[in-house]
Amino acid sequence: MKFLRYLFACNTVKYDGVRPINIYLMRALYGLMLVVLGQEVRGEILNHAGPWDPEEAVAWCVWAAFSSLSLLGLFHPVKMIPILLLEIFYKVLWLVIVALPLWRSDTLAGSDAEDITVGFMWVLLPIIAVPWGYVVRRYLLGRKLDQAT
Repeated sequence: MKFLRYLFACNTVKYDGVRPINIYLMRALYGLMLVVLGQEVRGEILNHAGPWDPEEAVAWCVWAAFSSLSLLGLFHPVKMIPILLLEIFYKVLWLVIVALPLWRSDTLAGSDAEDITVGFMWVLLPIIAVPWGYVVRRYLLGRKLDQAT
């Protein structure tokens, strides 16, 4: 019971009021990004033959930077929350503007977008892990914990 209280208690000193459970979940996400996305990106970049399509190259370079920066998130989970916000924003945006219209018109299944949609549905993990109270307080209201009261 003590451990559960610890997981959900605010750590005002080390993590600016973010609960340990959020810290652990964010670190797990940063680790997944580093390993899973990093492996796919490294394989694609290192094994690519011939000239790159400029738009495709941009996507792979962004994902390479994204997975590389997730290493910092393992050590500084709160400071790297913007990486998770970027992930949430671009995946939800893509799901709304690409996958949703295809799904509504019953053409998502079997389309080129189907596999991406399945992968992007995992956006629920960062949505759960992000400490939204901290995000609102820090990024929308521009306050730190000691200024919140």
